[in-house]
Amino acid sequence: MLLALLSGFALSQAFRTTTAMMAQGLTAEFGLSAQSLGAFAGLFGLSFGVAQLLMGVGLDLYGLRRTVLIAFPFTIAGSALSALAPGYAWLMAGQLLIGMGCSPAFLACTLFIARHFPADRFAFLSGVAMGVGGLGLLFTGTPLAWLVQHGGWRTGYAALAGLSALSWLLIYLRVHEPPLPAAPVAARETWGQALRGFAELLLLPHTWGILLLGMSGYAAFLSLRGLWLAPLLMDRFHLTLVDSGNVALALSLIALFAPGLSGRLDPGTAKRRFWIANASLLMAGMFVALALLRQHTGASVALILLMGLLSGYGVLQYADVRTSYPPALTGRALSAFTMAMFLGVALMQWFTGIVATWAVQRGTDLHTAVMLAIAGWLALASMGFRWLPVSPLVAAKNQ
Repeated sequence: MLLALLSGFALSQAFRTTTAMMAQGLTAEFGLSAQSLGAFAGLFGLSFGVAQLLMGVGLDLYGLRRTVLIAFPFTIAGSALSALAPGYAWLMAGQLLIGMGCSPAFLACTLFIARHFPADRFAFLSGVAMGVGGLGLLFTGTPLAWLVQHGGWRTGYAALAGLSALSWLLIYLRVHEPPLPAAPVAARETWGQALRGFAELLLLPHTWGILLLGMSGYAAFLSLRGLWLAPLLMDRFHLTLVDSGNVALALSLIALFAPGLSGRLDPGTAKRRFWIANASLLMAGMFVALALLRQHTGASVALILLMGLLSGYGVLQYADVRTSYPPALTGRALSAFTMAMFLGVALMQWFTGIVATWAVQRGTDLHTAVMLAIAGWLALASMGFRWLPVSPLVAAKNQ
């Protein structure tokens, strides 16, 4: 059942990283600016993140299977619409639908693991799940680059629509949850109560540091992998689209194993936050180095691959969320964290598009400006995570 759910997550991973391979074709056909391209890439994260609020409640009230089966057809429709889009507005509508449809994909997997496996295995199994889901990133490397180069970007979206339909069918046939104990009618949570529960999370001081870094770490990596990777390699080092796809494929292969490795190396509750804060600062430093390596193709590619290995620390953030809240709030907290992650992706991709446009207008290298902007954002978020309040549950284990 978990593997069937992970097929949806793999497609979600693919959709959030298509722009890097399709940017050249979209720009040529619709005359998009860097800011428009950033807004297009960021809309997936925005719709995905906003929909998390509803999907988190739906998963609690209606179960994993029903929620995913109802949501995922939006992904199929959105990818088909994108393949047929006559203009930029239709592309944006397709992105909106795709983000909504993919929104419960990973959360369903993490809740399945939380409900059906021991707590001390959560970090490791979540890392393995993230790695398996990373198969979607492999498709948006060399295979998608080849499809786009030979058949155009519309062919890429058509292929993703077909794969999404197959994933929906697999989940329909294979996922059958054991029924949850029936609660008395008077005790059942309403939508209003569930939404108020999300608001209550924001009243807990330690939530802000968690969400701040949640909006930054994954957003930084995905802004590189999902938006700027191919343009950077093609513009700065004159690689072909397929060559850039090969780098993306290698990065994705590393991303398959990085979360599982990080989960295996999880130092436990007492030291986990220290590891997370330092890993995010190191990632910020790598973005600074990538900004400055303007004449060194091999060194830049090697650095990008190292960034993929380090990106696995994100699974420790999920483990930190799980240990920072009591069991009754775990599902809601994981949902809020996932929502913050993708709102961060949307904001960072939109922001870097603005930075790129600003750099072009001033005659400076747009990729240097973008990488430095990402580094600054991530460094500030890392310091905020370090200095904002810690969960009492985590603090108790540090004593």
